[in-house]
Amino acid sequence: MSENGPVEIGPVERKRDRYFDLLRVLAIIRVSVFHMFPYALLELAFPSMGVMFALAGSLMANSLDRSPSAITVIRGRLRRLLPAYWVLAAVLVPAMFLYGWEQRPPLWHLVAWIVPFVDPPSSSFGMQAAEVLWYLVTYLWLVALSPIMIWLYRKARLAAIVAPIVVLLALSIHPIWPANENYQEVATNILMYASCWMIGFAHRDGSLKKIPGLLVTVLGAALVTGGLAWSWAHPDAGGIKEIPVAYAVYNAGFVLFLLRWSPGMTWLTKRRGLDGWVTMINARAVTIYLWNNIAIALCYPVGDALEVWRLGKFFEIGYVTIALVLLVNAVLIFGWVEDRAARKRLRFVPWPVPAAVTGATAARSKPDLTATVVAPMPLQPVSPRQTRPGAPSGRAAVPAGPGGAGVSSGPVVVPVGGPARRR
Repeated sequence: MSENGPVEIGPVERKRDRYFDLLRVLAIIRVSVFHMFPYALLELAFPSMGVMFALAGSLMANSLDRSPSAITVIRGRLRRLLPAYWVLAAVLVPAMFLYGWEQRPPLWHLVAWIVPFVDPPSSSFGMQAAEVLWYLVTYLWLVALSPIMIWLYRKARLAAIVAPIVVLLALSIHPIWPANENYQEVATNILMYASCWMIGFAHRDGSLKKIPGLLVTVLGAALVTGGLAWSWAHPDAGGIKEIPVAYAVYNAGFVLFLLRWSPGMTWLTKRRGLDGWVTMINARAVTIYLWNNIAIALCYPVGDALEVWRLGKFFEIGYVTIALVLLVNAVLIFGWVEDRAARKRLRFVPWPVPAAVTGATAARSKPDLTATVVAPMPLQPVSPRQTRPGAPSGRAAVPAGPGGAGVSSGPVVVPVGGPARRR
């Protein structure tokens, strides 16, 4: 999700990788559409979770390379992600208590609503909001484990990338999981996406680009096909997502292919409207992810109250429109928290400001210290006491300045916005 940090392209900020930004937008849109229309084909066409973890892994490797302290990097990732999560918790947890929590957990379990190291507890009322939070749990664990993972990756690149899938395979044959199902789910998700995360490492250090394109294409296609074949061989499992090893292999193949190339994005940057939408969705990626399922859950009772069924065969368009309106309102109300977390200027609508406009505004607000105004100094009568011996007749003489020279009544050059300089 959001690793990583969305934003404006301006004269002060670093230039963003627009290919990464576009992939993140496609992933967020696919996730939201899938939550509304859970068709397996959508999931297979673009495995959003694997892509998002790979992008986050690449950005994490970049941050670890640039920072002398891994703790600082991890703390920064927590600071960027948790505030939006806390806003959701501040709304959802009281709502679950007020609505009625059937099997209420011990209060200390609510600590997972502060730092999601496991899936936070939820009632049936809040289930649809909480079911997407596994991504944040997995993301935070991979962030915390990244210093160890990148050390292992640098020792043995290929072995490190393959190892999580091998361990997952071994555990599926000989399960030695702890009794708590929550811990088992967390560990499974970490192993399932760790390979994608480390393919992000390979993208960041350039190792992926050194592999011939044809070989990457063949390998990626083989992994994707292998994952699908494994799923088809086990039809009773309930789909490829229910077979962790098959889904891990499928995601790795897809991500390997996507990150091997860095296509030119001039076509996007030339279309200011489309480019602006990419920037804006990136700036609110975490909020969109956290609230899209809630908007979808609420669109049905709201649609029923508005009698959307009167639209006949177009009734689904009515529900989708309501879901979009609810999501947009959630983003407008809570999205500014992402700006605060990123220590950026708070924005109601984070539409990018062109660099030229930003530069012009800065220029208008800052005085030009190089501009000068030449003003004549009028002659004033001078008393004999002020006249320095040897001064030409008709000129006023004043005590010499630091350089030892007096100042005549000639023009004075005054810099605008600064003290007058005599010369």
